[in-house]
Amino acid sequence: MASITVPAGRTRGPAARRSRPPRGVRALTHAALLIGGLAWMYPFIWTLGSSFKDTDEFFNRGLNPMPERFLWSNYLEAWQQASFGRYFVNTLLITVGTTVGTLLITSMAGYVLGRTRFPGKKLCLVLISATLFLPHGYTIIPIFDLVDRIGLLNSLWSVILVQAAGGVVFGTFLFMGYFMSIDRELEDAARMDGASFHQTFWQIMLPLSGPMIATVGLFTAISAWNSFFIPLVFTLARPELRTLAVGMYSFIGENSTQWTLLCAGSVITLAPIIALFLLLQRFFVNGLAGAVKQ
Repeated sequence: MASITVPAGRTRGPAARRSRPPRGVRALTHAALLIGGLAWMYPFIWTLGSSFKDTDEFFNRGLNPMPERFLWSNYLEAWQQASFGRYFVNTLLITVGTTVGTLLITSMAGYVLGRTRFPGKKLCLVLISATLFLPHGYTIIPIFDLVDRIGLLNSLWSVILVQAAGGVVFGTFLFMGYFMSIDRELEDAARMDGASFHQTFWQIMLPLSGPMIATVGLFTAISAWNSFFIPLVFTLARPELRTLAVGMYSFIGENSTQWTLLCAGSVITLAPIIALFLLLQRFFVNGLAGAVKQ
């Protein structure tokens, strides 16, 4: 009997067509999502518009984000007054160091937890998971004492180490899920070719985890770039080591606040990390999809 080939475009029957929501429902859903997205973006839009206003216009126009005239000088004044040049370098060094350290630790830990078996593995996962529920405020004092005892307090290294340690658990679980989704035939073939455990990781598995490297790296970079509490605490005695987020304090005085310069400084601080996200968003989505694929 000759086989019958059904065209790909005609495989959907009436039941499949009925499963789709009506066009009116889809239109309402899209409209609701659009309104929700605009509401979510409004604070940034308002901050961006207010960064071009003068002080009188800032208070007189209220929630209207559009300025009557654009004062580009606000950005130059904010950059110079808050010493953003120095703070930008500090923030960049901390972000790069934290991201590289976190990626090294989490990729190796995720590979071991996702691809090997050892006694006490389940207990190890439980203990690692439990640390996610520890409030940062309860652990900052022993961490501060530990950093002080090893002689790294009031340095950029202290901020890098503390922030890298803070992102280990989340990144480890993402890498573990991603490595678990990779076929074991690749490891078996590498083992037959004489590759050791470490060679398999560095030469085969790690290059395959590019989307997850981008995902964890992006998460870590955003967190490190926007961090305020840890850089403030661990560089308190050395103001020259402040980051951009901590440097925003320069616009807040004892009796007044320079709101327009504060908005301009906020835009300066957010612009690099937004550009990084737009650049890596494709890898970000692919990495998350690979992490939950089991």
